[in-house]
Order: sequence, then structure tokens, then C-alpha cells
Amino acid sequence: MLGTILLIILVLILIGALPTWPHSSGWGYYPSGGAGLILVIVVVLLLMGRI
Repeated sequence: MLGTILLIILVLILIGALPTWPHSSGWGYYPSGGAGLILVIVVVLLLMGRI
């Protein structure tokens, strides 16, 4: 249950950090890349059954 909530929150962070939104246009791809990396790690941990 906690893993699913964490996954949903990370997906929302990833969407919010995309540089297409006006508030994040000057950030570049660094925030979305970092959030994407964390998302991949959480998905791998969910598939392995660690979370």
C-alpha cells in the first residue's frame, strides 16, 4: 500500500517538473531527470518486493 502511494506521488512530481510548464521552464531537464531516476528505483524495488 505504501509503495503504491509513493509511486503515485513520484509520478505527480515527475509531471510537475517537466520543463513544458510555465513555472518550470527555466529549470531544464534536471528536476524531471532526478524524479525519473527515483521513480525507476521505486518501480524496481516494488517489483522485487522490497517496499
